[in-house]
Amino acid sequence: MLPAIQWYDSYFTYLIFALPALILGLIAQARVQSAFNKYSRVRNYTGLTGAQVARRVLDISGLRGVQIEQTSGMLSDHYDPRGKVLRLSQEIYSTPSIAAAGVAAHEAGHAIQDSERYFPLQIRSMLVPTVQIGSWLGPIIFMVGLVMSSTFGEKIAIFGLILF
Repeated sequence: MLPAIQWYDSYFTYLIFALPALILGLIAQARVQSAFNKYSRVRNYTGLTGAQVARRVLDISGLRGVQIEQTSGMLSDHYDPRGKVLRLSQEIYSTPSIAAAGVAAHEAGHAIQDSERYFPLQIRSMLVPTVQIGSWLGPIIFMVGLVMSSTFGEKIAIFGLILF
């Protein structure tokens, strides 16, 4: 088989598997964003901000040592199990909306999982550094493989996709 045809077949096969996953991911992301936008305009019944909701959930769970910090970015909220810090984006931290309360309670739930040594969270925490490197390096390796346009380049490109 000619190298160009072989590359095309591999690329087409990759698209058959990757495209549905990509489309489903984009649909899920759009639905989450849409729901967040809708409920970020609706004030919650208690009038508590996201930071206050998170603090209450943590305190009720006996996790008074977990700090809550405001961070930049949109929907960049996360719990850092290494530092025992719950970081909430500015909108979540200071807004008394249903969306802010839901996101803050969700992140506080990760702190509870950490305190109970929830095994899937431990695995996720161990994988985060590796995944961050792969997400950053994968596209670069993929592009290098495409530029090489050889059988070896194809393998490099596929490796980059796997990393990403």
